[in-house]
Amino acid sequence: MKARVAVLAGDGIGPEVIAEGLRCLHAIAELFGHEFELTPLPFGGAAIDSHADPLPERTLSACLAADAVLLGAVGGPQWAAPQAALRPEEGLLRLRAALGTFANLRPVKVHAALADASTLKAEVVHGVDLLFVRELTGGIYFGDKHRDAHRATDVCSYTAAEIERITRVAGRLAQSRRRRLTSIDKANVLETSRLWREVCTRVVAREFPDLTLDHVLVDAAAMHLIRAPRDFDVLLTENLFGDILTDEAARGAARHLRAHPRLRARHRRPRHRQPLRHHPERRLVAAAFARTGRRGRRARAGGGGGAGRRRAHERHRLRRHPRPVHPRGG
Repeated sequence: MKARVAVLAGDGIGPEVIAEGLRCLHAIAELFGHEFELTPLPFGGAAIDSHADPLPERTLSACLAADAVLLGAVGGPQWAAPQAALRPEEGLLRLRAALGTFANLRPVKVHAALADASTLKAEVVHGVDLLFVRELTGGIYFGDKHRDAHRATDVCSYTAAEIERITRVAGRLAQSRRRRLTSIDKANVLETSRLWREVCTRVVAREFPDLTLDHVLVDAAAMHLIRAPRDFDVLLTENLFGDILTDEAARGAARHLRAHPRLRARHRRPRHRQPLRHHPERRLVAAAFARTGRRGRRARAGGGGGAGRRRAHERHRLRRHPRPVHPRGG
């Protein structure tokens, strides 16, 4: 197989993650006789610094002509000022729109060996295997925006066609799993959510009658995701709700939940140059980067034996519950 791959390392830990990803591609090409034409391209904050544009025309053209795009991360504190004229995330949104990547699949699955590392009880997260289907090119992120000294406006809009196509993606995936689909909205207050619920219900009834469809308000879904995550199978969300809930599932609910079926997240936060919270794509990036350095740390902690694990557990406990510091007497 021959394939052209546009490589967008981006910012922060992105270049480090992409470097490891390229090593994997080279190994795959050698083992299976594939040929990958890899083209590094400027993107994100790095492109703002070098080209005054988070998505230069050359980068966009190469991505449109490529067979695949390998993307690291974008963003960082140096580009995050409220008054900034250009932001790395603008390039990311433009790239999604240009490529038409309207369906974002975010699996969340538990590593049984790390169940005790969760901030939730092991019996709550054991056996969790769910899949978020997030609409990625509509909603408030892509609506009209306006701001002056006294008022700011972000318009959220969805068409029936946009809702239909993402519902079909979620429906086909649910048919291949446990045949349960949960649509998440805010239909009690938002007109876009009322349309979302109406269209979703119609599509599932006509095209996926074998599925069990539930509608859940986003605030209730956020709570239920922490209380009983095993109840979910496939979750269908609009853009903003999916962005928030997948963060909760992949990092907030339990650090050992993974957000990609072939990558894993470590309980301890990996070292990096910038806080992961600055990167919109941090779920996949964190999981990929978490693979580096694990063996060396185990060796330093005592060869991976019981003593090393006990010391690591004690360090984790102290981070969550630090010992009180008592001032010395006069």
